Amino acid sequence: MLRTLRLHSTLKPLSPLTLLSYLLFLLSSLCSHATANIFIYAGCSQEKYQPNSPFQTNLNSLLSSVVSSSSRASYNSFAIGNDSSASPEGAVYSLYQCRGDLKMPDCSQCIQSVVSQIGLVCPNTYGAGLQLDTCFLRYEHGDFLGKLDTSLKFKKCSKSTSNDVEFFRRRDDVLADLQTAIGFRVSTSGMVEGFAQCLGDLSSADCSACLSDAVVKLKSLCGSAQAADVFLGQCYARYWASGYYDTSRDSSNEDDTGKTVAIIVGALAGIAVIIVLLSVCRKAAG
Repeated sequence: MLRTLRLHSTLKPLSPLTLLSYLLFLLSSLCSHATANIFIYAGCSQEKYQPNSPFQTNLNSLLSSVVSSSSRASYNSFAIGNDSSASPEGAVYSLYQCRGDLKMPDCSQCIQSVVSQIGLVCPNTYGAGLQLDTCFLRYEHGDFLGKLDTSLKFKKCSKSTSNDVEFFRRRDDVLADLQTAIGFRVSTSGMVEGFAQCLGDLSSADCSACLSDAVVKLKSLCGSAQAADVFLGQCYARYWASGYYDTSRDSSNEDDTGKTVAIIVGALAGIAVIIVLLSVCRKAAG
């Protein structure tokens, strides 16, 4: 079973040069993907595999297939090492999916980002899932494909809106429409917009059941929120008041990114000074 994560650092201290290289890489990534591939949640299994094990070999092969497939299809599932002639401990099952309105080049870019991150978020684990804003990847040692999972993975609720009867009526219209989605659906009613999506391994009946549960959780967990997101194991639903993300979320993301870049630039400058001083000291000592 996956446990949902809030990221925390478990890194050992790095040498100044290693840290400088890492910060340069991070700065480059932030500058080129400032508003794309926003992290939503991650989950990792407790059990870990041994390096160079059959599972790791199959997982590496699977992730390569995922990257290759994402340039041609927005959803795909995989099973490697599960035939009778293979070692049972090497079996790995996986699926990936991009948001339904994403163009193929953007889908491929998002999946590449997920694949590059999932091993860092969940190192050497038999199971992992990583949800970014526009794509999702999951792999497991056991076969989870097609099995309904409505457990809550992530929720986000804005501040409550005023007691606006018209807003609530429009919101309920959008949510009722999203419950009928098969795959991906966008819905708008007056001032309220939203979209929902099921993972591609679900049947139509299971998709409806998952989205119905997501809508119930949106209302019960977020109440009168002006915007709300709920991600379950195999589907998600989101709604917002028109203009909410234009004036709130987007500017917040840009501000957060700007602050992060400023911090990194400051850290780079500090490390550069330390490296120069160490070099001068070594020459003086020599």
